[in-house]
Amino acid sequence: MSDSIENVLNPLSAHDHTVTAFDEDLQYLVAKISEMGGNAESMVARSVTGLLTADQGIAHAVVADDKLLDRLQEEIDSHVVLLITKRQPMAQDLREAIGALRMATDLERIGDLGKNIGRRTFQIEDHLPPKKLQRGLQHLTNVSLEQLKDVLDAYASKDIKKAKEVWDRDDEIDSLYTSLFRELLTYMMEDARYISYCTHLLFCAKNMERIGDHITNLAENIHYIVTGNININEE
Repeated sequence: MSDSIENVLNPLSAHDHTVTAFDEDLQYLVAKISEMGGNAESMVARSVTGLLTADQGIAHAVVADDKLLDRLQEEIDSHVVLLITKRQPMAQDLREAIGALRMATDLERIGDLGKNIGRRTFQIEDHLPPKKLQRGLQHLTNVSLEQLKDVLDAYASKDIKKAKEVWDRDDEIDSLYTSLFRELLTYMMEDARYISYCTHLLFCAKNMERIGDHITNLAENIHYIVTGNININEE
């Protein structure tokens, strides 16, 4: 029996097929966002490791991985356009599609910031200053990556409570950045030998603070997808 005849004789079956296909489209978006998030998280972690160890091999790999992140964003964009055109989703289904677009944009920018940190490695000398200069940036990175992981988990489970918890913790990243900024300035004033290296660390710390801003955007998008309200602070 042809598909068209079967659809006429059994319209419920045709409807179930359409629903199943649409669910698969949405699951594809969730999987791609998760893949993109994992790659962005890895890029940031490795870029800071490369910087703090003066490992240019790691830095080159991070810069190259940015193309992969760009390609994933393009795949998500194309899939969302096709999904909206074919399925004409409404309500939360439409928010799922729009939310995926927004999240892909933030994740791509997080990857760009990781790439920028990686490029700083090419500008530092092989001999590294004392570890005490590096601890603050490493701690800021660890906190930021933990929040990125949590917000990606919240997206996968559509957990708006967890997304709100991540959003609320943005102040922690801002406070760590401010503290690190002051600490590095102190080192620079105390010992001129560290001025160049601390300048690179300050640049990277600012990038981590900006990554924190994108993480809050991701949390807001999760809230929008589930509730239809972009203002997460009302929860």
